Amino acid sequence: MINIYLLIVLEAIVIYLATHLLFPLNLKFSNKLKLIAYPNERRINKKPIPEAGGLCFALPILIAQATFGIFSGNTEIGKMLLELAGVGFLALLFGLWDDRYESRARYKLIWQICLAVIMYLSGYKVLYLTNPFGSEFVLGWLAFPATIFWYLLMFNAINFIDGLDGLACGITIIVCAVLLTIGIKDNNQLVIAISSFLIAGNLAFLHYNFYPAKIFLGETGALFIGLNIAAISTATTAQYKGITSMTLMVPIAAMALPLIDIILAVFRRLRLGNIFQADKKHIHHTMLEFGFSQRSIAIIVYFVTLMFGLIAIGFSFSSKKVLFTLLLGLFAFIVIIAYLLMRQERKK
Repeated sequence: MINIYLLIVLEAIVIYLATHLLFPLNLKFSNKLKLIAYPNERRINKKPIPEAGGLCFALPILIAQATFGIFSGNTEIGKMLLELAGVGFLALLFGLWDDRYESRARYKLIWQICLAVIMYLSGYKVLYLTNPFGSEFVLGWLAFPATIFWYLLMFNAINFIDGLDGLACGITIIVCAVLLTIGIKDNNQLVIAISSFLIAGNLAFLHYNFYPAKIFLGETGALFIGLNIAAISTATTAQYKGITSMTLMVPIAAMALPLIDIILAVFRRLRLGNIFQADKKHIHHTMLEFGFSQRSIAIIVYFVTLMFGLIAIGFSFSSKKVLFTLLLGLFAFIVIIAYLLMRQERKK
């Protein structure tokens, strides 16, 4: 019988090494198929940069998920990981298409909904909502719309924050480290496996994606990351038997900054009359306008994400009421600061 935790460690190491090995091939592939991010009014890069870089860590992760599903010895977890690998491959195809042809936002929304529906049918569902003041809320028939909404939120939170070199990868590493910590605490093999694989892949990819980036994640990488982070918190009974600390509240806390950015973006676009209209008014863009360097912004965002992540870990160890109040306070503070920065920018 294979030691399941040894298998996770070995596969994480293989993912890390394979990502480095696949990087030069990914560069050639992106250049050959013209998967290139050319400078335009929405992008901050000054020269063409290859994208679809998510392939060099997503492919090893897919193989690791499939092999872990086969050899884990746990039928239920194995089935769910094989299904996740299948949907992850589909997400890569959608992402590659978008990186090549730059699909309209409404078409992106359609395939994001399709992925979310498939995940729901595969058993990755939002069945409960954390109640910091008592028992969890059981969603019942609301589980389906809640699941679709959750996946759309994660897809777009990663996509929106992926506007600066290394930003999305760094946030992913921190968020997954938080989820891994709680997975270890609760002896949860599925959480540990998915989180470890994402950390290994993104840690290797960050070497090439941090400023100055040699390659971008692209929709290929962002969609794949969003899918897997959302999957960690929607695996229902296979993942959360007796576990209440991770029913959305932990990933929401850890992903606070990207979620704040997407909330502000939605309200901003609604005010302009077109929710699908891309812009350069995200939090990181505003910080650039105020003179912060890309490296400085990335480090600041990593630090803020880490702070929210530590609060998220606290949910599983301490009084949820105190931590929930602290989280709300920090959340409100960040929203106010972001709003004031954007308002000041509009006055220039």
